[in-house]
Amino acid sequence: MATATLKRSQAIATVHQQIGRIHAGLNFSAVVTLQKALDVPMEKLASVLGMSRATLHRRKLQGKIDKEESEKLVRYQRLLKKAEDVFGDADSAREWLTHSQPGLGKAVPIEFAKSEIGAREVENLLGRIEFGVYS
Repeated sequence: MATATLKRSQAIATVHQQIGRIHAGLNFSAVVTLQKALDVPMEKLASVLGMSRATLHRRKLQGKIDKEESEKLVRYQRLLKKAEDVFGDADSAREWLTHSQPGLGKAVPIEFAKSEIGAREVENLLGRIEFGVYS
């Protein structure tokens, strides 16, 4: 029982740390890492993060992105990880996330996930795929 409580406390502490990093703004290098992982043009990634081209350039010079952009970036990292878990490799995950999907009404998952509700639906679809539920 004590071990379970300790693990739960550690998990909560980790979440608190991640929230703190998001509120402080993530380093711009996280944007570059995600852009490479998704293999999309930087302008496309900036768009799904809610940044204009000018803002993207400013953030690059500043070396940080703001709180809202950081939260969206973490959302896309989470979706990429889930897709990698479901499909077994980064290439298949990237392919699925960047092409239209019938289970999303032919929407492209990274576009559909611009809002939190859209991201949840992408996660739900990945869960259905993972467990073989027809979508």
